[in-house]
Amino acid sequence: MDFSGFNAAEQTHMARVIEKKQMQDFMRMYSSLVERCFTSCCNDFTSKALSSKEEQCMMNCADKFLKHSERVGARFAEQNAEAMNAMQK
Repeated sequence: MDFSGFNAAEQTHMARVIEKKQMQDFMRMYSSLVERCFTSCCNDFTSKALSSKEEQCMMNCADKFLKHSERVGARFAEQNAEAMNAMQK
């Protein structure tokens, strides 16, 4: 987004709004990751430590989730670039 038409106070405000939104999105993604992986992988509550099987499951789950999120972000960026190119033509 181009905020060059805004004065300094408006630019600062918009930067704060965007930063807050990005932090909310990150926290939502992190919470989703924790909930999904915990629900899928942690099912033995007889010990406070993770078993090796649970630990491996958590690592695999987190890795898959992050790769998926990265891929979705990349596709979004590709489609956004295509839309911007189409608008310029």
